[in-house]
Amino acid sequence: MIPNPDNRPPLMQKLDGRWTATGDVTGEPAQYDVIVAPALQGQFTEISMNDVRAPSHCEARIFIGFDGESQQVIAHWMDNFGAADSIPHGTGSMAGNVIEFIVLYPQSAFKDRFDYFPESDSWALEITAQQPDGGWKHFARYDFRRVA
Repeated sequence: MIPNPDNRPPLMQKLDGRWTATGDVTGEPAQYDVIVAPALQGQFTEISMNDVRAPSHCEARIFIGFDGESQQVIAHWMDNFGAADSIPHGTGSMAGNVIEFIVLYPQSAFKDRFDYFPESDSWALEITAQQPDGGWKHFARYDFRRVA
């Protein structure tokens, strides 16, 4: 059986396209060129992020899938910080205009929350890090705007 060419939920499909993401990482300004497209025969959304500095200091690939049976978001975050930091995968959920997942790294958990704003066809990505007391602290935020 050949898989559906785009098996992703409609909300994930709204991420597709070319974006400029501006915001901060731990309070420092950041800007990324972002390209989002279906991957692996429509089973995942691939987000390719490259910071705009020359040379680039950060490059990341995020693969986000949705398992219809468990109703769970499954995410794989890989970046230029190395293979060890790509383990483990993240899990989460999708509700309304929000895609959210948590990655339980050995040193700390990170929560990634994508919020879609239909009125402006834009997204925000908020990343928070779990603290030793169990609370969550700002790590990064990016506002995604479409590139014409």
